[in-house]
Amino acid sequence: MDPQKLKIFESIVILVIYVIIFITIKTIINKSLKNTSLQRARRKIIVKALHLLATIVAAIFLTAVWGFRQNEIAAFASAVLTALGIAFFAQWSLLSNITSGIILFFNHPLKIGDTIRVMDKDYPFEGEITDLTYFFLHLKTDSGEIITIPNSQILQKSISVISTHLP
Repeated sequence: MDPQKLKIFESIVILVIYVIIFITIKTIINKSLKNTSLQRARRKIIVKALHLLATIVAAIFLTAVWGFRQNEIAAFASAVLTALGIAFFAQWSLLSNITSGIILFFNHPLKIGDTIRVMDKDYPFEGEITDLTYFFLHLKTDSGEIITIPNSQILQKSISVISTHLP
C-alpha cells in the first residue's frame, strides 16, 4: 500500500475513534451526572473540558501519523503559547474571567436559578442567575432586563443570595 494512502487511512481511523470516544464519554457523563445534584450547565462544562482533552489527544496521534518531528511540534507549540501569552497580557481580563468562572463553578454558592443582590455602591441591582459561562454571569432582573457581569467582578463584589433554586 502507498505510504500516503496508509497515512490517510490511519488519520480517518483516528478521527472515527475520536468521534466514537467523544460521543461515548458525553453519553456516559450525561447519564451518570443526571442522577447527581449538578446542574445541566455544569455538566456541559465538564463535557467541554473532556472534549478539549480528547481533541488534544487526537491531534497528538495525528501528528505522530503524519511524521512531524518533535522539534517541529515544539516550535509550533511555543509559537502558539507565545501568541496566547501576548493576547492574554493585552487582554488580561479574559484570563481573569476564565479563572473566576472556574472558581465560581466549583467554590461559590451561586447556582443557576438563584436570585442574588449585587451590592455595588454606585449601581446596586438584583436578579435571577440565568446562565454562568466561562466569561460572564447573566442576571435577569424583575423588569426582564438581562445584565451580564464579568466573572472577575462577581468575585470582587459583595453578593447577597436572596433565594436559592433547589434542583
